[in-house]
Amino acid sequence: MVIAIDGDQGVRLAQEVVPDLILMDMSLPVLDGWEATRQLKAAHVTQAIPIIALTAHAMSGDREKALEAGCNDYDSKPIEFPRLLGKIEALLK
Repeated sequence: MVIAIDGDQGVRLAQEVVPDLILMDMSLPVLDGWEATRQLKAAHVTQAIPIIALTAHAMSGDREKALEAGCNDYDSKPIEFPRLLGKIEALLK
């Protein structure tokens, strides 16, 4: 597991480590999760990594916005771990 403190660091770490899956907070400092996801999906080395958007923004359209940015799935906070684990397992199959 690798943890980034902002979106810019997250993009750099993902390109170095190439994790199996990314849990992307959409409200990150420096580079928000929306743009970090776009950059990761645009880069050859990271474009196939599944990304789950995690956000407290449970507004109408936020799920669609996350999917349009390139996220493979979406989950709202507060996190319900059984639900999130199900999403992780589905994407890692």
